[in-house]
Amino acid sequence: MIRAVFFRVLRWAALVGAAFVVLSLVLVLMMRYVPAYGSMVMLERKVEAWLSGESLPIQHQWRSWEELSDHAKLAVIAAEDQRFPDHRGFDVAEMRRAWEASRSGARLRGASTISQQTAKNLFLWTGRSWARKGLEAWFTLLIETLWPKERILEVYLNIVEWDNGVFGLEAAAQHYFGVSATQVNEVQASRLAAILPNPRAWDAARPGPHTERRSQWIRQQMRNLGGPTYLQRLAVD
Repeated sequence: MIRAVFFRVLRWAALVGAAFVVLSLVLVLMMRYVPAYGSMVMLERKVEAWLSGESLPIQHQWRSWEELSDHAKLAVIAAEDQRFPDHRGFDVAEMRRAWEASRSGARLRGASTISQQTAKNLFLWTGRSWARKGLEAWFTLLIETLWPKERILEVYLNIVEWDNGVFGLEAAAQHYFGVSATQVNEVQASRLAAILPNPRAWDAARPGPHTERRSQWIRQQMRNLGGPTYLQRLAVD
């Protein structure tokens, strides 16, 4: 009896696992071509506001790769993931440094790549758990396998959170600077990238000393990478 129940449960688990793999493959492949007009993080923020008895209008407008400022593309790479064109979703060197820093008691440093952040923001939730980390790794592998690098960065720039209820470069550019995503200049791009670690607390339009220092560092890194021509490396993916 126990043996029969065990194999029945095992069979159902295998079926559920197979269904999840197939559905996630179909979803990620579809999102290679379909604009992301929403994300799980947007939904999460709406639910949080609803549970608090508040209203949270979502500001978000999809913009294609050609409509996104090259300065913004380069700024987020310089700030978040300088090995983005080269890795396959995970920056092992950065993960090792983060691990060593945590073991030494130093301030924890982020090691998530743009690919990982895209997977998390689009498909998952923001909480910390091993389950979410495992799913994040799975979806990261899928988008790195099924999407070109340009598509990963395009989706990231369109769904990343830049203030409470403000998602994507178009909404952020209008919210902070009164310009479109195409018109974002180098300084504006560096300030937007500078607030990504804490977008609901930091202000790109009126940056404090820490944000301004970080934005200056990002601009220097953008020049060190070679300027907008660096983005040509993404097209060979």
